[in-house]
Amino acid sequence: MSSQQSNIKVLITGATGQLGFALQQTLPALLKGLPVDAHALTRQELDLANVDNISTVLSHYKPDIVINTAAYTAVDKAESEPELAQLINHHAVDAIARWCAQQQKTLVQVSTDFVFNGKSSTPYLPENECGPLGVYGKTKRAGELAALATNPDTYVVRTGWVYCEQGANFVKTMLRLGAERKTLGIVSDQVGTPTYAIHLAQMIWTLLDKQPAQKIFHFSDAGVASWYDFACAIFAFAEQKKLLSNSPDVKPIRTSDYPTPATRPVYSVLDKFQTWELLDIQPVHWQDALCVMMEKIK
Repeated sequence: MSSQQSNIKVLITGATGQLGFALQQTLPALLKGLPVDAHALTRQELDLANVDNISTVLSHYKPDIVINTAAYTAVDKAESEPELAQLINHHAVDAIARWCAQQQKTLVQVSTDFVFNGKSSTPYLPENECGPLGVYGKTKRAGELAALATNPDTYVVRTGWVYCEQGANFVKTMLRLGAERKTLGIVSDQVGTPTYAIHLAQMIWTLLDKQPAQKIFHFSDAGVASWYDFACAIFAFAEQKKLLSNSPDVKPIRTSDYPTPATRPVYSVLDKFQTWELLDIQPVHWQDALCVMMEKIK
């Protein structure tokens, strides 16, 4: 950034998604001591499937920082649309990174716990070997590699199980199903950590302010849960906050009882200690974060 610079221009892709929303909600007044001027673009304004148009759009806005939250995230559908997933999650990211490299700008590429195969029994460190199982994970990993190789000033932020007040997510699905059904079967043998998008957004702003040397970061809230644990907590808070009059009977089921086109990692807990330490972040337990979000939607 030049010494004469009066502000920092940030471009956020995926404006209407959960993280795009959260980044706008938590926008800091200053980054590196300079006022922040942010633009969040919808898919209509920047369609990552139209790779040839990406540099034109970026050149129009001339950002100092690009935060790419947009992605092809339909995990099961990706198995039948591998070319589209590859286009959005890999080739578009490469095009963004190429523009950033030419202009000497910073890129934050948001990635996923799905880059791992889930065979670990201890939380995944940023430097652990990747081994994605399905099209979604493979294309996101290809995007990570392209971003890191093409633009020296790239940060990759991996997360998982994201939810917030905006958009479609597990919490909202559970509340809807809880109002419609008396019993629900929820997978109990896939383990990860829920991530409140507001906390993820705050972490990204802190990362951009501090700009440490490390390039790959892991972030979710603290603690560990299965989808079954997550659902039980949602219904406990929903009753407490009177979002539901009666909770459904939640029964644990196995992944094998609920086959899906894409294979999911059984264990996708990310190790966040480096992130918390380097960025001086106070971890929040996922249940506390969930409680805050449900208070907001009440």
